[in-house]
Amino acid sequence: MTELYLTHQKVPPARETFRDWTPYLLFLLSSATIGPLLFGYHLAELNEPQEVITCAPQKANPSTITSPNFPQCIPMDALQFGLVTSFFTLGGLVGALCGGPITTNYGRLKAMLIAAVFAAIGPLLEALATNIALFTTGRFIAGLGAGASTVIVPIYISEMAPPGQKGFFGSFTQVSINVGILITQFLGLFLSRGQLWRIILAVGGAIAIAQFVALMLAGQESPKWLADSGQAARAKRVLRRMRGHEANIDAEVAGWGLGSEQDLDDEEETLLSGEDHITHSSQNGAAADGQPAVGDLEHQSAGALTHSKTAAKAEQAVKTLGFLAVLQNPDMRRAVLAVVMIMVAQQLCGINSIVMYGVSLLSGLLEANAALLNVLVAVLNVVVTVSAAPLVDRLGRKPCLLMSIAGMGINSLLLAIGIMHSIPVLSAIAVLLFVASFGLGLGPVPFLLSSELVAAEAVGATQSWALAANWIATFVVAQFFPLVNGRLGKGQVYFGFAGMAAVAGGLTVWLIPETKGKRDADEVWGRKGGGGGND
Repeated sequence: MTELYLTHQKVPPARETFRDWTPYLLFLLSSATIGPLLFGYHLAELNEPQEVITCAPQKANPSTITSPNFPQCIPMDALQFGLVTSFFTLGGLVGALCGGPITTNYGRLKAMLIAAVFAAIGPLLEALATNIALFTTGRFIAGLGAGASTVIVPIYISEMAPPGQKGFFGSFTQVSINVGILITQFLGLFLSRGQLWRIILAVGGAIAIAQFVALMLAGQESPKWLADSGQAARAKRVLRRMRGHEANIDAEVAGWGLGSEQDLDDEEETLLSGEDHITHSSQNGAAADGQPAVGDLEHQSAGALTHSKTAAKAEQAVKTLGFLAVLQNPDMRRAVLAVVMIMVAQQLCGINSIVMYGVSLLSGLLEANAALLNVLVAVLNVVVTVSAAPLVDRLGRKPCLLMSIAGMGINSLLLAIGIMHSIPVLSAIAVLLFVASFGLGLGPVPFLLSSELVAAEAVGATQSWALAANWIATFVVAQFFPLVNGRLGKGQVYFGFAGMAAVAGGLTVWLIPETKGKRDADEVWGRKGGGGGND
């Protein structure tokens, strides 16, 4: 079984850590994480301009830039706006279900390119929308690209990150989501008037086009996927370029089940040598009445043996488990349950009630400062997630999750009290601490676990299950939060989110094992043969 390369020792010192960060690696990861960035961008893009888009009377003031071909706004009530908002999550669900099989069969790079195409088309339709149907269609298509990216990119990052730093780099998925939220909240401060809201939507498409160009011109396939697909020599060359020519990559290469780097060099040299001698023999065989020399036969045999070994390794490596097969495998079933649970908890603890509806939720309490508070929330989310990223490798996944869930639960209670009793200062502080708690663990860690709790052959299917559950939970929050909040009365819905946090904390203690310092899923779950067996 393929190892996850999580070190048993301490987290590497800072000097050694930065030495592993080659410019090429950082470029590849930056290009990939634009996908999750767009996920965050589209989640929050309707938050600030909601009243402008829906023709709310208090926001009916026209901008200085208008067009006779497009209406200034699209009349919508709360139910219709919730539908438009939530259709993005339905597209994300479909994209997440399709992303796993596509990335397993065709590779991470091609899958990201496909996702970028959908991510570019959807925002274009949104920006040009003249009615609810076209607006909803654009949101759905944008969701297809975002949903696929949230499956593909965490796998890609896990396979590209240096050993011992997978937790740190894995946090980049959530950091990118938060950066996307920050960008759209910042744009909303200045463009939420007249028809300028269309620019906010169009920017998402422009970012997707930039990602497509970067991936097409300089993107690189994951060396892990190449090795699993029988392209061992190419995988080694890609890994060598990513890590730098002075780095020791033997441990990673050996973790692919293909022997050390030197073994691969010897096999490649033997194969090339064998091919050269076969060609030479075919050109000169007539001189010997068609009888090849003994040396030629030896080289042909060596080449055939190398071909046979590579084919055997590829055949063994690509036996991936499908979407339903992971549930039928007793070693995988509990892992899938654990990942699905934590992904659902990520949404049902209430983070997207702030991301999607924070401005309208707090506008009556904070008046004009609600939009500014949401920008500060987005900034804090980025800062906390980046600052807390090393803690995932130092403290472990499970402690970060439990601290995060506890913080969100406590601050949900405070936020409910602050909104119900019209206490602006308490509400503002509770929102900031609520979001900070999310960035500590429940934001980044779930994206790591789907690749750490199962064997390599089940990662794609498990990631699809996990993100499908996440998108369904996101849809529930996006569609029903405005209705439930209005029905219960301002703020009381956060008592429900506090209850969800209590349940999520208990299930985390029961279902989630610690993966820090574990090399593979066998070791994580305490099964015999950890480090080398198959699940």
